[in-house]
Amino acid sequence: MIRLLILLAIFYTQLLSTTITSIEFKNMVHLSKSVAKQMLNFKEGDELSQEEIDKAIKLFFKQGYFSDIWVENYDGKIIFNFKEKPIISKIEMKGYKENDEEAQAALLQIKKGAMYDEKRLERVKKRIIDALSQEGKIDSVVEIETQHLDNGSVKVTFLVNEGENIIIQQLDYSGAKGLDPELFDDVIANKEHQFMGWFWGRNDGKMQLAQMQYDPLRIRDLYMQYGYLDAKVDEPFVRVDFDHYTAQMSYQLIEGDVYRVNNIILQQHTKVIKDEELRDVVKLKVNEAFNIKTFREDSQRIKTAIADLGYAFVQVVPDLRKEKEKKTVEVVYSIKPGKKVRIRNVIIAGNNRTLDRIIRRELYLGPGDMYNLTDLKDSRNALGRTGYFENTTIEEKRISEDTMDLVVKVKEAPTGNIQLGGGYGSYGGLLLTVGVNDRNIFGSGINVGVQLEKSQMTQNYSFNISNPRLNDSDFSGNFSIHSSSYQYNDYTVNSQGISVGTGHRFTRHITGYLGYTYADTGYQDYASSVFDSYYSVFFESYAKSSITLSATFDNTDDYYLPREGFVATQSFERSGIGADANYFKSRTTFNAYRGLKEYLGFDLIARYKARYNYAQDKGYLPLAERFYMGGMRSVRGYQSYSLAPSYIDENGQRRRIGGTQTFSNNVELSFPLLPKAKMRIATFYDWGWIKGRVPNHVAYNNIPTYSNEQYIQRSSYGLSLEWFSPMGPIQLIYADALDAQDGDKTTHFEFTIGQRF
Repeated sequence: MIRLLILLAIFYTQLLSTTITSIEFKNMVHLSKSVAKQMLNFKEGDELSQEEIDKAIKLFFKQGYFSDIWVENYDGKIIFNFKEKPIISKIEMKGYKENDEEAQAALLQIKKGAMYDEKRLERVKKRIIDALSQEGKIDSVVEIETQHLDNGSVKVTFLVNEGENIIIQQLDYSGAKGLDPELFDDVIANKEHQFMGWFWGRNDGKMQLAQMQYDPLRIRDLYMQYGYLDAKVDEPFVRVDFDHYTAQMSYQLIEGDVYRVNNIILQQHTKVIKDEELRDVVKLKVNEAFNIKTFREDSQRIKTAIADLGYAFVQVVPDLRKEKEKKTVEVVYSIKPGKKVRIRNVIIAGNNRTLDRIIRRELYLGPGDMYNLTDLKDSRNALGRTGYFENTTIEEKRISEDTMDLVVKVKEAPTGNIQLGGGYGSYGGLLLTVGVNDRNIFGSGINVGVQLEKSQMTQNYSFNISNPRLNDSDFSGNFSIHSSSYQYNDYTVNSQGISVGTGHRFTRHITGYLGYTYADTGYQDYASSVFDSYYSVFFESYAKSSITLSATFDNTDDYYLPREGFVATQSFERSGIGADANYFKSRTTFNAYRGLKEYLGFDLIARYKARYNYAQDKGYLPLAERFYMGGMRSVRGYQSYSLAPSYIDENGQRRRIGGTQTFSNNVELSFPLLPKAKMRIATFYDWGWIKGRVPNHVAYNNIPTYSNEQYIQRSSYGLSLEWFSPMGPIQLIYADALDAQDGDKTTHFEFTIGQRF
């Protein structure tokens, strides 16, 4: 031991008396030698200092690149040896959020190519456990698995074993008298477990710790919607049984009294609008119970009314003046309009293909215009309805107190695509639809399409071209031709036709259309021997010459995936203008869309779609012009056009003759599945009916007579995968018929590309 100490003393004595002749760095990759030398406090020619060596080693360690550093001295030749940390070439998390790339990235916060750092990995582990705890899961375990690869890099895998959920078995509200506690379930996140809580629409009772602090605020806000301005809601008292992973929660409530509005004061610092006009937009009423939700919405409505006059920077400061003794409240809106603002310039960005003028013609604000908040919102929605863009934003860039620029940023959608669609049924076999379509060809806003539909029973060809804004005006125009063939059991219907039309935009949301159609329809492979002889009138070739008049209201915010607004269309068709077919048709459609993210915290979209069709025989209503139900646009789960009134002929065969009235509607809920991949999943329920008169077995002059009216009602349910792919929107549909009858032609699977959801 003494000998060793003597040798060490000699070594350090020699080290300190050594003059540095050279400095070298070995196995150093992430730092250059020149940078490393600049970091040192000594250089060649200096006396070697152990203290400076130690400082240099610590400084290099702080860079985070090295797992080990040691120094060698060969008579003044100083060599720094480095062992660098390995690179993480692969990083995974298994057992938690495996299908949510965005959530995994937020938790890991480590990308490929990062240095392997155990402390950093431990921080990731803690984040994962904290996230699980916020979801109400306890006893979670996260293990870090490290695999050294042949190339020297490291693969890191976080193995997550999710703990148990704490289930709220009992939830009490002490002091709740004025409101039914069942109302609280509509606003709080932590709810009492219900029987069959795993079923849709039932409460599973899983505790969500991250939401615990907000639930009392939500309950109090609900009370204030009913006028309880003095309501107090304490933090919940929670008792957890860690042996059984259950909990009991209780709230202590003090409701107070209901306050009524005794006055509404509008204080305009500068008079810019009549108070009467502002009062028209205020929904709170004097002598009625106060409602905090209406109070906030009124504030926004006042702001919009004034901003529509050009006051872009208007400030509305709401206030409440309570009179506790009288249990009344005075509502005060302090309004500071500022100065009127004009648009200096409108800047278009992000359009690589679409021409600037195609975007500008959809905007209701331009250079020199006075600012208008409603115009701004309508402009954003109008751009979304074109279907040319994946998303659009309009930023307000303030230039001065009275001027601003609008920056319109768009991200173009794949408007040009090859459409594929189809399905399979026991009757028609495989149906394949192929089309080449571009809604915005060459960025001009013109829609051109060619479509081919082919199956064992059908063959359809069509070409169409339309311009929604002729010469950038409010007029539109379209032209189309088609040739189709549909094979039934005992005959084939062939049709060729041409259509032209023009439309006009009357308001921002209302458009009209006038069109003309001419078509020839004939029958092939008709075996008269298998039909009643007096029904041959159904199979006479005919020509159709018709005029169509329609009007559409559309205030939705997007073409492919709307989250707000309505689409309503009413059209009338009159045939019999110099041709055989003579009838009148009415078609009505109504679609409603509502995004529920503000209420539920995730991007759920509710949809309702309804269609009603009516036809009246004015002399000759051919079979091919009647209505048929089934398929993607009516009741899914049944083959397209397979549901219709029918009769049994004298040979015992069922013959479909179509209906004169039909109604169908669909209720859909669309959930985000993989937001980053723009993939959603929707559940739906379809229900509809069709009716029409069927012929007697007695005929006069070979003209069928009709007696009984036949009524057919069907429904279905299913799932739909919605994916906005690089090729365009894709929809994969699985449907199951709920009440199929003998003879119905059902189908389970259908798909389409290029159609709106």
